[in-house]
Amino acid sequence: MSEIAALIRQLRIKSGAAKRLWKENTLYRKDTVDLQLKLDKMIADGAEEWDLKNARRLVEESQKMVIDTSVRMGRAVGELRDVVIKARTEPLLAEDNDFLSAEAFLEEAAL
Repeated sequence: MSEIAALIRQLRIKSGAAKRLWKENTLYRKDTVDLQLKLDKMIADGAEEWDLKNARRLVEESQKMVIDTSVRMGRAVGELRDVVIKARTEPLLAEDNDFLSAEAFLEEAAL
């Protein structure tokens, strides 16, 4: 496999992983907010302690998943950045869709 083909393959793999983790992190963040709102409503309605305990546990687990996916996403974005930097040295990749997509995602992830 040529070096350019290997770079394109790595761009696809790293970009896919970073995008998946980005989406996963976004979903866990939304889930955490929704669960916290549900817990707050249960507290306001005077729900039973057992139900509150379970709702708190769900919120905590969701918060842990946000942290976990953030760490994994940061690692994946870093690896993608390394591959993109290496790919920039190849003039043949300047117009490649996978390369352009990876660069666009890195710009979005930086925000």
